[in-house]
Amino acid sequence: MVTNDATILRIKHDVLYEVAKLAWNGELDEEHKAQVPYTIIPGPQAQFRCCIYKEREIIRQRVRLAEGKCPTSGKDSRNVVQVIGAACEECPIASYTVTDNCRKCMGKACQNSCPFGAISMGNTKAHIDPDKCRECGKCSQACPYNAIAHLERPCKKVCPVDAITYDEYGICVIDEKKCIQCGACIHSCPFGAIGSKTFMVDVIRLINAGKKVVAMLAPATEGQFGPDITFASWKTALKKIGFADMIEVGLGGDMTAAAEAEEWAEAYKEGKKMTTSCCPAFVNMIKQHFPQLLDNMSTTVSPMCAISRMLKAQDPEVVTVFIGPCIAKKSETLDLNIQGNADYAMTYGEIRAMMRAKDVNLEPEENSMQEASVFGKRFGNGGGVTAAVLECLKESGENTDIKVARCNGAAECKKALLLLKVGRLPEDFIEGMACVGGCVGGPSKHKAEMEAKKSRDKLIAEADAREVHENLKAYDMASFSMHRH
Repeated sequence: MVTNDATILRIKHDVLYEVAKLAWNGELDEEHKAQVPYTIIPGPQAQFRCCIYKEREIIRQRVRLAEGKCPTSGKDSRNVVQVIGAACEECPIASYTVTDNCRKCMGKACQNSCPFGAISMGNTKAHIDPDKCRECGKCSQACPYNAIAHLERPCKKVCPVDAITYDEYGICVIDEKKCIQCGACIHSCPFGAIGSKTFMVDVIRLINAGKKVVAMLAPATEGQFGPDITFASWKTALKKIGFADMIEVGLGGDMTAAAEAEEWAEAYKEGKKMTTSCCPAFVNMIKQHFPQLLDNMSTTVSPMCAISRMLKAQDPEVVTVFIGPCIAKKSETLDLNIQGNADYAMTYGEIRAMMRAKDVNLEPEENSMQEASVFGKRFGNGGGVTAAVLECLKESGENTDIKVARCNGAAECKKALLLLKVGRLPEDFIEGMACVGGCVGGPSKHKAEMEAKKSRDKLIAEADAREVHENLKAYDMASFSMHRH
């Protein structure tokens, strides 16, 4: 479940705004940063926690995240997703807890069912020893009164790869060897205790230094801010705050689809099963949890990387910045093995904080800026990659009678990869999308998928219905590689 707590979002965005304002003014020094917690939490009364001192410490740690640092000073980690230690509290450590429904019955079904001897009888009800409990759930299933509750922490519950544990104080710990940086845990925590590093300050400093910084907007952007906010709206606003230009990453979707179609056609003829490679969280899942399947993963780069390489082929000095609803894209930009990738990735909340700090708003504009085909624009939807690749195969005269496992969310991705690993996958290819609904369901989306759907469909319907290959004729794809190696 994703928390809908407006208070958490307000605090997060207030911190981003204050840091962006200081960065734009060249005042992001220790003296000015020290005042941010007092600006946001003026006191004297605490608003959310036990005291204003704890609230201010949380703001200090959020300021560090907004600078692209780990929230705790002295910690060195390349992981984008980080725990805000001061904010993590009051969640039950024990997964299974005996409630007041317990009648301490004579049958002792819970005690008899426990294979680890973790249950004893107290004065009024049963007791579970957390040191002995292995969380098998047999006691909860056996209790005739449903008196044993499974109180799984929301962050742990949503993590698709079991990367979250707790230390001896009950503070959340992320196993970075397992974390695929999908960001699902960030918006599930009702305390706002997990966040991601931002590259906002780096981007602002580059713009202030006069560098040519180009924004690359994700296909999922259309519809996120209503039917009147078009790519033309974004281009105008981004240029006002100092970006040199803006380009639609849906065009990169067309490039990726064309390159991936060639791989799929060759693999199908060889009888080799393959996976897509455009979702960075899905790629991280393969690398960290299914390394034996790396040979089955497409070598085609993501649409973000394709556009970045195209821009850098035209001007090696350009700085490329991806903007979208994805957290894992930040980890993709840090992958030193992918040459020519985007320099930075930002979420909608981060770019809007930069805009607010400059008093710039998104304004309605005519839907005149269309750089991608409809298929490239649909890359942000679940099943959109498959549709685009099949269209390319069709345009090339290749066989399109192939079976694809369209994985909607990390759980389905994991299941498909397990089947592929043991040679039991019935389909020919896997489209892996770690977020339910695809990129439009990303952790840092502005609107829920269904809420944005009507506006998105309207904007895409107005696009030029060009074929993918026809759309790419105007671009010199021979000047850069579309493959990872």
